[in-house]
Amino acid sequence: MKYEKKPNVSISIYGDGGANQGQIFEAFNMAKLWNLPCIYHCDNNGYGYSTKAERSTAMTDLYKRGDFIPGIRVDGMDILAVREAFIFAKNYALEHGPILVETMSYRYSGHNAKDEGTSYRSKDEINLFQQRKDPIKNFMNRIVNKNLADEEELKLIHRAIKEEVQLTVKKVKGKNELPLTHLYEDVYKTLNYHL
Repeated sequence: MKYEKKPNVSISIYGDGGANQGQIFEAFNMAKLWNLPCIYHCDNNGYGYSTKAERSTAMTDLYKRGDFIPGIRVDGMDILAVREAFIFAKNYALEHGPILVETMSYRYSGHNAKDEGTSYRSKDEINLFQQRKDPIKNFMNRIVNKNLADEEELKLIHRAIKEEVQLTVKKVKGKNELPLTHLYEDVYKTLNYHL
């Protein structure tokens, strides 16, 4: 983005479990040296695989770990808060260089297919987050409470999205595996998302 003088940013995403790895700090250093327009997004769901952050991380305020790169923390379960945080981060990165955004989230399922997610946390904990903090349900409640849409309209949208996702998954699963030569194509692809 900087070389091409494009008014856009790059976003690098990692989890709280990866926040202690050395390459993160190397990337922070280079980004600040060159004042790159980038956002480092740490998705903190409280568990590095199956280990609670407090057991593996000496300083759990991960948004402060950029040392010379400023950071902000946002409720990752609040759709509007995340949107506003990334608007701010994008504007900051374009003018001043790298910034770190830590989103505090929660994952309902295990870390991967072999991890059921219940050996290191209780079903009550998972249910509590699903009942009180679910971002989609809470956002839908906001929309209904502000009379921007009614529940029936939202159900239709939800059904349409679910169908689109299912069709896409079916399409992708039905495709033949790509040849290895595709690994080298479009390595630097610019995505035009507007915040």
